[in-house]
Amino acid sequence: MRFSVSHRTEYAYGAPASESFAELRVWPRNTKTQTVLQRQLTLNPQVPVDHYIDYFGNHVEFFSIPFRHQKLTVEATAEVQTFPTPDFREAFAVTVGEARQIFHSQMFTLFDFLQSSETVPLGQILRSLKREPLGSGASLGEVLHEINGWIHREFAYQPGVTDISTPLAAVVKQRTGVCQDFAHLMLAILRTNGLPARYVSGYIEHFDPEKTDARLVGAAASHAWVEVFLPGGEWYGLDPTNNQPAGERHVVTAVGRDYHDVAPMRGTYKGMLDQRLQVIVSLQRRSTELNAVPGP
Repeated sequence: MRFSVSHRTEYAYGAPASESFAELRVWPRNTKTQTVLQRQLTLNPQVPVDHYIDYFGNHVEFFSIPFRHQKLTVEATAEVQTFPTPDFREAFAVTVGEARQIFHSQMFTLFDFLQSSETVPLGQILRSLKREPLGSGASLGEVLHEINGWIHREFAYQPGVTDISTPLAAVVKQRTGVCQDFAHLMLAILRTNGLPARYVSGYIEHFDPEKTDARLVGAAASHAWVEVFLPGGEWYGLDPTNNQPAGERHVVTAVGRDYHDVAPMRGTYKGMLDQRLQVIVSLQRRSTELNAVPGP
């Protein structure tokens, strides 16, 4: 599938800011299941933009505005081609116990994706969920999809009840949240049980124009899901908010240990605290597809 992606962020200040600085992670990645065909970043006010690749392989753009400005508009657009998920049946058939042994031999590479963080605490916080530890003899595929479905059934999607500062313990207690909360919860469950997993930020298509399926939740802004490392060296995406694997209707922009590694935009400015923020995200399927090939 081919998509046009637009991510527009607007700041309006109550009084002119004297200067500002921001760092962006809104450049889609080239992966085995998606290729970026074109991409553009537009700033108002116009200033030079620098770029680097971070520790996790994400494109990072950053800029500073060293003069007074009343507003700041950042618009990132892209054309992205997505492809079907590879066949992971052999990796799914491996038992959880066998997978843990394989991952133990790759600890140097996977260490970051097995650790706790402020937003993904491990261990005791999960006791109130009353879930048994993952059995070593169960197949990996069965376990992963069961956890994905369990979070979807047990937790209600409710925008506005949490933000990025809400502790995972509060999400677990109230059983409500949004996509970033459910991604952090799934990461906590998987990592506590010795399965390496990473946080994914990106976009999803709200509804399929060619089908009458239920609309996907979380398309109004940046979406979040997880990727689990599989025996064989591939990452497999799961979207607990929508109880489905991440597929052709998911566009990846950044990956990391948790939300703080992939925030679409972060920065600071000098000025009054009075500011208004508006974020507008759009993912539109294009009717004409190019004969592209998957990225590396």
